[in-house]
Amino acid sequence: MNRRDPEMFRHVPEPPGGRSGCPRDKGVTAVPPRSFWKGYLKLSLVTCPVALMPAVSEGGRLRFHTLNRTTGNRVQRQYVDAETGKRVAEEDQARGYPRGEDDHVILEDEELDEVALESTRTIDIQEFVPSGKIGWIWFDRPHFLVPDDTVAEEAFSVIREAMRSTGTVGIARLVMYRRERAVMLMPKGKGIVLWTLRYGDEVRDEADYFGNLREAKPDGEALKLVSKLIDARTADWDPKLVEDPVQDRLLDLIESKRKGRKPARKSKAEEPRESGKVVSIIDALKRSIAAEKPAARKR
Repeated sequence: MNRRDPEMFRHVPEPPGGRSGCPRDKGVTAVPPRSFWKGYLKLSLVTCPVALMPAVSEGGRLRFHTLNRTTGNRVQRQYVDAETGKRVAEEDQARGYPRGEDDHVILEDEELDEVALESTRTIDIQEFVPSGKIGWIWFDRPHFLVPDDTVAEEAFSVIREAMRSTGTVGIARLVMYRRERAVMLMPKGKGIVLWTLRYGDEVRDEADYFGNLREAKPDGEALKLVSKLIDARTADWDPKLVEDPVQDRLLDLIESKRKGRKPARKSKAEEPRESGKVVSIIDALKRSIAAEKPAARKR
């Protein structure tokens, strides 16, 4: 946890577009990322070396630099003293917890180390929970966990298959991204997916938002019509459904400006307006289904 030490879980993102360097080049075979953490998976007396990789990547996302519009030079961020305006050197930066206005409790790195986990290199499974009992809202970031050598594969597979056969997931604690976190280990194919879990104070109670909703019983005919509408729009899952069209338009904009062309303007979708008239849900659904049929034929 020493801020002068290298970050324990430092992940350097790939260049835009992955290793090919071009976000549009989807024909290039992706090279699996190298592990950004290596340590041990431990269950009681069973231990094996493992490697951890992030399951998602932001490498293909466009990133922009902040520039000085006048000079074209990049802008740097620095910590400065709020009162004097002078730059604060890294060795003079301290962590403080506010207890009043302009009054802080200063915590030294050594003191923070004392309350941290004893081991930052061991995933020690302390508890198991029935699979499916942890709500999706607790899931934070997924990672792929794999054995780090062929000798470790046997112990790794025993732990993985034991969780699968008992229908459970493992819970452990681990220092990741400079913070101690609860993590969930879930068997997936030949490996294990490790999810970091959100902290308790990050998750809001759904009752605060859903609790006052009325228990309205839907009209039977309306329910049947909505079911028809759902059937007409049901298709197999395709990753293209979550592609980012804005990034493609940004690339077009960048290419146009690079070549000195005037970028084409995209017409904005018309927002729905409130007419003030009471519309029959049944009539609206019937018109929706009628409009859906020609669209379904085109697909």
